[in-house]
Amino acid sequence: MNYSELNIEKLTLATEMLKAIAHPMRIAIVGYLDGGVKLTVTEIHERLGIEQSTTSHHLGILKNKGVLSSKRDGKNTYYFLKHKALTGILTCIENCGCQD
Repeated sequence: MNYSELNIEKLTLATEMLKAIAHPMRIAIVGYLDGGVKLTVTEIHERLGIEQSTTSHHLGILKNKGVLSSKRDGKNTYYFLKHKALTGILTCIENCGCQD
């Protein structure tokens, strides 16, 4: 990465996306959508084991901050990672965690 090419707009966007991800449930959502997976809010809330309204709230935050995109297909709306580069963020979180 060439750090001289970074500008304040890109840094601000990256910061907002990282802030949005910085919650255990939202990290889990990103994990479920890793690798190009597309899931509905129902599928996500069932995997998380939390209320659908809470799941929708977390999805809204992630979508609003540019982490997720969605596509409507009939009655369902499918959520997916907006940027393929985000798939590596889980590896980074895993590698940066506390180690014994």
